[in-house]
This record gives sequence, structure tokens and C-alpha cells, in this order.
Amino acid sequence: MSQTTQAGPTKDVEYLGGWFSVEIKGATLGAFTDASGLNVEVNVVEITDANKDTSTRKTPGVAKYGEISLKRKLSSDKTFWNWAKSIRDGAEEFRKDGSIVIHNIAGKEIGRWNFTNAWPSKWSASDLDVGSDDPMEEEITLSIEYLERVK
Repeated sequence: MSQTTQAGPTKDVEYLGGWFSVEIKGATLGAFTDASGLNVEVNVVEITDANKDTSTRKTPGVAKYGEISLKRKLSSDKTFWNWAKSIRDGAEEFRKDGSIVIHNIAGKEIGRWNFTNAWPSKWSASDLDVGSDDPMEEEITLSIEYLERVK
């Protein structure tokens, strides 16, 4: 007697870090090879009440969000260069909202982090080297004011 098996509903699926895209103001930008800095840190505030006892209570303080670092192959797309240049040149409106989106192998969105009030605090290109045939990379550091995992 043969037995067949069928896949059941999947409840917990691990995300693969290699399937992601970056959106700024709703537009998907390029093929990034690396994204890091998706983190939040809550400062610890210590309160000691010497009148009652000498124990110290720890309470949450201000939340700080990491800087998002993005890498991709250098191309003719100057979106981030122009954004950083506009800030350097004194632009008054330069903060933008965006997202980092995780996809499954079929391209369906399975995870999303939204960030707000982002702006490029650093733009850099890899070193030029006559003895190398490696493709050049650009790296962008985005300073953000808020990060939320929505999916």
C-alpha cells in the first residue's frame, strides 16, 4: 500500500537573508547585495531610592535606532549620490521614508521593516585598483529616526 504525503500549512518559516529589496518613498531601488543595521536599542535608566533601600531599579529610557548600511554594485544609477549631494548642497527637504522587504523564492513579500525620516549620512565607493578586476561597489549609510517591523 503506497502512502502519499502532502505539505500542510506552514506556520513558522525562517527568512532567508539573500532575498530582499529596498524601497525609498515607495520606489524599489536596485539590487542590493547587503543590508545591515536593522536594530533598536532601548537605553537603561537606573533609579536608586536611598530612603527605602539601596537597591537599584532599571527602567526603559529612550529608544535608539541603528544606522542602516546598504551595499550594491556601482552602476550608472546615481539616486543615492544625488540624494547625498543635495544634503551637502543645503537641501531643506531631504528626509524620506522607506522599507526593507524580505521576499520568498517566488518573489512574494514575507517580511517588512519600515523606517522613517531617513537620509544618507555617508556615501562611499570601493577603492580603485589597477590590479583588480572586481566590480566596484557603493555603500550608503542611512540615518533613521524610527524603525518598525510590520510583517
